[in-house]
Amino acid sequence: MARSVNSVASRKKRKKILKEAKGYFGRRKNVYTVAKNAVEKGLTYAYRDRRNKKRSFRALWILRINAAARQNGLSYSELMHKLKESKIDLNRKVLADMAMNDSENFSKLVSSLK
Repeated sequence: MARSVNSVASRKKRKKILKEAKGYFGRRKNVYTVAKNAVEKGLTYAYRDRRNKKRSFRALWILRINAAARQNGLSYSELMHKLKESKIDLNRKVLADMAMNDSENFSKLVSSLK
C-alpha cells in the first residue's frame, strides 16, 4: 500500500509560518527553517514584552506623578500616603493623566491634601 502524506496540512503549516515572518530581513522571511526559528523567537519576545509593558507604564506614571507632586511641594511617597489616608481612590494612571493634562485640578487635589 502506498504511503499517505498529508501535504495539504504540511503546506498550510509552512505558509502560516512564512506569512508570520513577512517583513523580516534576508532568509528569515522566505526560508522555512530559518523563518520558523525567527517567528518562534519573535513570539517569545512578544509574550515577555506584553508583561514588561505594564511594568514600563507604571514606572512612567510614577515619574510623572512625582514631578507634578514636587512642583506642588510634596514628594511622590507623601502624596500617595495622604491620598490613602483621605481614602481617595485614584490609580496611578489617572493621577499621571491629571498631572500631564489637567495640572490645575491636580494642584487643587494636592492643596486639599496638605
